[in-house]
Amino acid sequence: MRSDTLFTGVRIVADGVDLHGDLLIRDGTIADFGVSLGRPDGVAVVHEDGAVLCPGLVDIRVALGEPGFEYRETIASACAAASAGGITTLAALPDSDPAIDDPALVHMLITRGRETGAVTILPYGAATSGCRGEELAEIGLLREAGAVAFTDGTRAIASSGLMRLVLAYARGFGARIVQHPEDPSLACGGSATEGELAARLGLPGIPAAAEAILIARDISLARLTGGAVHFAHVSTKDALELIRRAKVDGLAVTCDTAPPYFDLNENEIGDYRTYAKLSPPLRREDDRLAVLAGLADGTIDAIASDHQPRDADDKRLPFAQASAGGVGLATLLAVTLAHVHNGELTLNAAIALLTSRPAALMGIDGGRIVKGAAADLCLFHPDRIWQVKDGALPGKAQNTPFDGRALEGMVLGTWKAGKRVYSGCA
Repeated sequence: MRSDTLFTGVRIVADGVDLHGDLLIRDGTIADFGVSLGRPDGVAVVHEDGAVLCPGLVDIRVALGEPGFEYRETIASACAAASAGGITTLAALPDSDPAIDDPALVHMLITRGRETGAVTILPYGAATSGCRGEELAEIGLLREAGAVAFTDGTRAIASSGLMRLVLAYARGFGARIVQHPEDPSLACGGSATEGELAARLGLPGIPAAAEAILIARDISLARLTGGAVHFAHVSTKDALELIRRAKVDGLAVTCDTAPPYFDLNENEIGDYRTYAKLSPPLRREDDRLAVLAGLADGTIDAIASDHQPRDADDKRLPFAQASAGGVGLATLLAVTLAHVHNGELTLNAAIALLTSRPAALMGIDGGRIVKGAAADLCLFHPDRIWQVKDGALPGKAQNTPFDGRALEGMVLGTWKAGKRVYSGCA
């Protein structure tokens, strides 16, 4: 049930906003905010000492599980986990079963998100038919139906000729292509970053260069076609340097990363821990530090959860055979805040990377606190500690690489269009 709500005595942080004061929700929108708004009659009052109020998070990389993999996750369970993580908008990957290569499926995801009342679902359209990398999907029809961008999800578009065609065609519709940046011919059969650790564990390696090689190719194709390319979950120093140069050259090149790539390194897999088997794989420490530097200097445009739900049976296998992927909706904010606490990011920069900057990438009017905007909000306490526990996370899937980790930063509540859709422990 939606009610008018007054937040009092909170720190309000958003793009261009950082103040201690109040915020008023009326009729599902932000009516006003400032240092002191008084106490209007008939409003519910929310006050939490030391809390931060920010826009609802915008997560631009989420595998929903549905359709086709409901045993891993469903739209309902993913949206519940998103709300618990302070997320009010998410972009859903299209490599489901069936793939989102039909306008009717785009409409279905948008409608299902609206029906939750808690999360806006922005569907990605498949870049190629069936996400198989063989022929161009119906990009024009998918765009008209509401697809926010185009990708083959966890599969790289391997063919240079096809990628050129996809970039050129999408440009005509003002659309962005999102690439999983990993040369498949180098990554095939691998399960860990190639190097001393993988060799010692007897695991087939994926060279870190697989990421930079595909990014270098696609930057060249973006230059050739004038198309816009976005690189997902960037994880290596060399790749970031290529992206940095492309931006200096004025190309339409953007990228995101995910918390595992700036918080963890390859040592997490040292005991064959399959929860830490991800795609791309966890990298060396120098790459992790380079990702942090890319967040701090603006090279990286957004932080996404890269939520990849897996069933327990997908992970209860020898490391090389186990499925890659980790859940990240509930931990997205808190892991990012860990690097605010240690001084590697400012709070304002971290919030922008989780809200206004991904919203801008998707071309949506969100991720900001402005009068008249929909009251999509996240209230969190930056200093409250909670522990990540397999089996206790919101949502259906539990395969988190952060299992057992104590995190400082707790979501207290999430509001969607003025309606409280999540209440934390406080």
